[in-house]
Amino acid sequence: MIKLIESETSVNSPDTEILISVDNVSKKFCRDLKQSLLYGLQDIAAELSGGNRKSDTLRRKEFWALKDVSFQLKRGEALGLVGSNGAGKSTLLRIISGLIKPDTGRVKVRGRLAPLIALGAGFNPILTGRENIYANMSILGLSTQKIEERFEEVIEFSEIGDAIDSPVQTYSSGMAARLGFACAVHIEPDILLIDEVLAVGDISFRMKCYQKLAKLRESGTAFILVSHNPHVILNVCENSIYLAKGELISSGETETVVCQYEEDLSLGGRDAPPGVMILPEKPQSLGVDIASIYFKDGQGKIIEAPRCGEPAYFCVECQVHRPVESANLGVLISTLSGQNERVLYITSASDHETLNLLPGRVEIQMQMPYCCLLPGMYNTKIYIKEGVCSFDIVESYRFAVKASKVSSKSLFYQPRTWNVISKEL
Repeated sequence: MIKLIESETSVNSPDTEILISVDNVSKKFCRDLKQSLLYGLQDIAAELSGGNRKSDTLRRKEFWALKDVSFQLKRGEALGLVGSNGAGKSTLLRIISGLIKPDTGRVKVRGRLAPLIALGAGFNPILTGRENIYANMSILGLSTQKIEERFEEVIEFSEIGDAIDSPVQTYSSGMAARLGFACAVHIEPDILLIDEVLAVGDISFRMKCYQKLAKLRESGTAFILVSHNPHVILNVCENSIYLAKGELISSGETETVVCQYEEDLSLGGRDAPPGVMILPEKPQSLGVDIASIYFKDGQGKIIEAPRCGEPAYFCVECQVHRPVESANLGVLISTLSGQNERVLYITSASDHETLNLLPGRVEIQMQMPYCCLLPGMYNTKIYIKEGVCSFDIVESYRFAVKASKVSSKSLFYQPRTWNVISKEL
């Protein structure tokens, strides 16, 4: 549902620097449907009679979806919102958009707001895409004349093509979402609330969305971005807030906030140390057993985590029970948060490296002149085999990459040198 909210304060007033102010907002829900309906009737009766709803206390089977959350959003600012499923991110956006009311606290919104939540949900499935554009954008506050002026831009941006005159019920979910996004961004709002909608479409469409958001931001549009992909947040937002079980855990610079979120996500708590993974001894061996996994720095010292842009050795220590002339070590690295996207897949065989293993304890090193992985948390699958014969496999080795240089706003780390060359005229 995309909904337009106009505040009572004029956008041209002198104190419009702060567009959204969230002050100690809390929201509770009930896990039982029948009990929730009963509570709803009780609350309505309390409001009509002027009684106390007791909004600040939990009743039986209720829980806090949000608890005492406060922050501000200024004009032209991009704020990231991170947290696991159930952390309260979507609830917070729905409160800001006016779809639901908080139980305690206040939300102030100045200017035209377009929530990009469940794109396409506000379309009439019987109407065509053309008819829905007029209906949707008029609800968002545009006159018929302005809609006609921007109509072709909306169609071109959404890439709907000839389907624009077909009923929306014949659209795929991606087509409806693209059309909804195009309608929202072309009303030129003061505030955008974006909830996981940038995952719509192929890579070229997503890049077009980022470019459009950048242009809107240059013109003063502020937005809150929710995404489970940390690299999206890092590339778009300077500041972020981290929610967990409805509570605001931390806020500030995006890199710091995302690192804290990923550490909590991967380690199950901040006290669990990253670093060496030691595997139990196997009762029966197929010839080669993986004993431990860890990283070393350029000097050969075991480290807790490699640093982006610095030398690192990925080490797999094995117990070899018989000679192996052409072992193949495979390493598959994926992002831990987000959609568990594959980042890197390397095998010694594809690098035409022959690994000759003699009986005893050996350490296989994948020596990286530079660790090009961005700061964050990763999950690795490691296997060792010979031909089609598999010796051992580790499904999940989790590790962190720490920041050592300014690289958080890039999609990868590029090793580089600098030089100045004089040119004679």
